[in-house]
Amino acid sequence: MLRRLYGDNPPKAGIGILSYVGFPGLESYDTPTDLAVYTLPQDTQVQVPSFETWFRLLDQEFGNTGAYPLAAQIDLVLAYSRLRPNEDVVGAFQTVTGCKRAALLRGQDLSPKIGCNRDFLGAVAAAGPSPYTTGESKSCFQNFALRYRGAKNAAAMRGVLYQCQDVGYLNTGVGLGYNTYANPFICKPAAKQTVLQKYTGREFILPNMAFNDLPSYVNIELDLGKPFKRGFLYSGYCRISDRGGASAGSASGSASGSGGSASVQSNAQDLSVDRPQAAYLPE
Repeated sequence: MLRRLYGDNPPKAGIGILSYVGFPGLESYDTPTDLAVYTLPQDTQVQVPSFETWFRLLDQEFGNTGAYPLAAQIDLVLAYSRLRPNEDVVGAFQTVTGCKRAALLRGQDLSPKIGCNRDFLGAVAAAGPSPYTTGESKSCFQNFALRYRGAKNAAAMRGVLYQCQDVGYLNTGVGLGYNTYANPFICKPAAKQTVLQKYTGREFILPNMAFNDLPSYVNIELDLGKPFKRGFLYSGYCRISDRGGASAGSASGSASGSGGSASVQSNAQDLSVDRPQAAYLPE
């Protein structure tokens, strides 16, 4: 869909996909990245990655170890369920962990310097290496259960999910994507988009499996353009002029007049893309 909308500006499609699936730090992102599209084997169990789902999977895998008290899980869910008007999930992350929103969005490391509290950082440290670096999911959760000695509260629960399943600060905890950048399907600058408009597609998780076990898959190379040349992340991917016509930066193929850029928004803003967030608990 993004390629059809922004075919005359390929980086808008490539970066737009990464933004839509919840990548932070896209102003400077320069890692070559492919979009993997695949068919799952029949009867694959696909689940919604809510906070409750993660903790239920942990209980199923390890039993009731006491590492994830129900009261702490409830506190975490409530913190994300009681957002004030114009507050988003990054604000909820700050409330739970103490890590300052502005510092997170600048890409600063997690530390006491940006306000991260002791319980959150202690959980991250106890869990050890992330499976997205040199670690492994099951070992990460086992490390937390064995090594963590702090309060088992919402901050600690958020820390172990952050470290062991890459449940980052943009994660909503309800199975919907989110980003602070402009939604590529909404024809407004990021600052004029509502929090609701910055929610994106549905997420799902599935058991870890090898590509060879998939009936079919294909990798699509994304054109990311040049770092620090992505003003559309803030100014918006398409804009509508005062008279309703498409202004500079509107999608390829949009006609002038009221049927131009406006049609991009009306056709695309309700698009929901089923997408994998992560595989869970690999062998």
